Amino acid sequence: MIGLAAGFLVSEWRIGVTIGAAALIGMIVHHMRRQSEVPRWRTPSAAQRKTEAQLRVMQKVGYRVLHARGIPGGNGQIDHFIVGRRGAFAIDSESWDKRLPLRNKLEKLYHGRFSKNERIDEALEEALVAQRLISEELGREIRVRASLAIYGPGMPWDSHRLRGVDIIQGNKVRKWLRTGKDRLTETEIEEIYQAALKVLPQRY
Repeated sequence: MIGLAAGFLVSEWRIGVTIGAAALIGMIVHHMRRQSEVPRWRTPSAAQRKTEAQLRVMQKVGYRVLHARGIPGGNGQIDHFIVGRRGAFAIDSESWDKRLPLRNKLEKLYHGRFSKNERIDEALEEALVAQRLISEELGREIRVRASLAIYGPGMPWDSHRLRGVDIIQGNKVRKWLRTGKDRLTETEIEEIYQAALKVLPQRY
């Protein structure tokens, strides 16, 4: 009887360990599937994660996406580089205080009483550098459309072009991407993507 009881306890212990291990593996797999594509050691902001989630949907319809790409020779970063049928895009994602209104006054963007023109100009410069580098790599001119995806404050528009940059409601990124005027072939999309992969280094 003692031997039987001992065998039963050992069996129960092994079953418990097996079930626990299976549960742990399941949790790890689930976490990895939900994890950002930005490397683990570089924690993306909440705004970047929200934009990234929208871009996963666009990837299913043929868009190619890169995240957290550096600008050679500087400290700038393009949060999301996207290329698809409607063109090539550079998006920076930002969370701003929702209590302060956004307004456009004489081609200047204000968040409450604070000017955001410097941030807009940075986004434009990053996109222009990416455009130049990719064009040089391909040996032909391509366009990269600059934008800021803003989460938090309400806006009187879905997107608004200001100082050469599209200011987008954060939850309208997918809608904005469909407004591109270019018409790229699958070959052109892949060429631009590969060029961007080469000339825009991973930031982290």
